[in-house]
Amino acid sequence: MATIKINPLSDRVVVKPDKNETKTSTGIILPDNAKEKPQRGVVVAVGPGKKDEQMTVNIGDHVLYGKYGGTEIKYEGEDYLIMRESDIYAVLGE
Repeated sequence: MATIKINPLSDRVVVKPDKNETKTSTGIILPDNAKEKPQRGVVVAVGPGKKDEQMTVNIGDHVLYGKYGGTEIKYEGEDYLIMRESDIYAVLGE
């Protein structure tokens, strides 16, 4: 995993979303407008946390987040999401 030069503030994290599926399990190719937004990704940057709260996710964690969680950004040609740690539902054990 490449390092990213974004330093999130407070309790925010930067997540690299998993790739969208381009085919169904039966082999049908999906057009862009029919693809679902991914709800999984990898944490690539973590902010320092709030004054009285430490961050519980770490760089490299595979996470599950809400379908419309976070703010989409493009950085050096790659898509990322910046979201609050509270928008992350779970850390996946992969």
